Amino acid sequence: MHRRQFLKLGAGATAAGGLLPGAAVAARAAERDVAAGLETAGPAASLLRDFTAEDHRRRLQNIGRCTQSIRSCMRKHLITDYLPAQCCYNLGEYPGRAPYDPGAEDEAELDRLQEHGIQVLQVFDDWNDSLGLFGGDKYTACNPAGYRRFIEMAHRRGMKVLTYTSPCFVERAHPGFRQEWSREGDFLIVGYWDMARCAPASPGWRAFVLPRLARILDEYGSDGIYMDGGYLANQHAAKQQMPLAPDEVAAFEETPEHDGAFVDLIALVYAEVKRRGGILKLHVNGAEQPQSGGLKVYDYLWVGEGVAQVDPLRETVKNHPPYVVPCIDMGFASVESENEPFLHSIPYMQFPVLMGGRTFTGERGLIPGVKYNDDFWMQRCRDAWAQYRADPAKLHCYSAWDAVPGSAETRPMHARWLKRYLPLVEEGTWAWLEIGDSSLFAAPLPEGVVASAFANRTLYLVLANYGRTAASVQTAAAYVAADGPDAQAGTSWELAPRSLRILRLSA
Repeated sequence: MHRRQFLKLGAGATAAGGLLPGAAVAARAAERDVAAGLETAGPAASLLRDFTAEDHRRRLQNIGRCTQSIRSCMRKHLITDYLPAQCCYNLGEYPGRAPYDPGAEDEAELDRLQEHGIQVLQVFDDWNDSLGLFGGDKYTACNPAGYRRFIEMAHRRGMKVLTYTSPCFVERAHPGFRQEWSREGDFLIVGYWDMARCAPASPGWRAFVLPRLARILDEYGSDGIYMDGGYLANQHAAKQQMPLAPDEVAAFEETPEHDGAFVDLIALVYAEVKRRGGILKLHVNGAEQPQSGGLKVYDYLWVGEGVAQVDPLRETVKNHPPYVVPCIDMGFASVESENEPFLHSIPYMQFPVLMGGRTFTGERGLIPGVKYNDDFWMQRCRDAWAQYRADPAKLHCYSAWDAVPGSAETRPMHARWLKRYLPLVEEGTWAWLEIGDSSLFAAPLPEGVVASAFANRTLYLVLANYGRTAASVQTAAAYVAADGPDAQAGTSWELAPRSLRILRLSA
């Protein structure tokens, strides 16, 4: 059977002897897959199923070494159910002259992403017909048959697909939108989007949006959702000055430290996704995390959109609850080298998203009859379109977050670092992030150097130099460079400025 069923049926998954709605949809989808002859990738490695006594012994010994040696750190975390290899997939240009139509070009791209090691595809707003150009809306696919076909293509290669949606954003021109759901002045206009931020405490809005989100989960066969918050947090001064929406019920305590109604809303969506066995990836705003008071409301948190400085981004998100997926927004930020995204993420148990899919040509900013706001997004479209027309072979851009024209080295660099990162975050690994007081080192860490440890069958040390001068680190035990199997064991490690090294405890 190819497609993963959303519900694992058991004692709690039946109602009067029948399947719950999500399971019924998944079961029908599985039947279609079998009939179509779709195949599935083999099962992932399992600690419970595959570890030998010697594997368990090595894991426990390495955990014990860290437990005894590390007296303080920023965060300690047990890694489970983690899929770090994620890609934002561009289905095609939207707005467009015709709906996307997945075919041979996507088959070839998905083959490349499978070889790359990608586990999760995140589809953005271009999957739906938010402007109604092809008879749909924000909650329906531009090409329903084509979108299902794309998901089947991904599933054949063992990749999961997350479909974009939002618990608060809706086009103000949507025929179902009611102004009483939104606070006065609470809207966003960028490019072709003209969206209201609907109040999460509006009963009318909840009754409108939640059934539509459920249908997105059930209708297309995706493995969960990428949820764009569409919410201005209480901590923002502009939010504090807005009067309540006419249809808003002040049911929760709302403070700059806690977004009561928003958290309640996304917690309900998260529960619905998990009931189906799916994944929820959340974006709130910039580098922000949801002010949830510790309530778990996501599996992955996407950060970085619109953030201009990469070092402050790292410092802001390094202790956000896992799992964090950074996206350095190349429309606003710049990096000093191709290695920088990994320098800022790997020491903190994070891995940057890859951009992929069809080339971002920028034509979406030039569709006749579409009303645009002339802003940074439009300029990126014009830049991409100019490069595409001049020499499309030199355009390595796949989204509005990507660089224009982009670099042919971005993908190989991402693949190389992913190959180094995956062993660090094997299922069952304990991670000690930003180590403080410790006997793992023979001398104090130099200023600007951060160290993290990842303990499983193998013990890894990650060393990052965020400084502008070279640094030397002395380890108490002998290690080898993790990406050099024949490298010589040692205890002295030189770190160039703004560099990252991964070490493996010597046998």
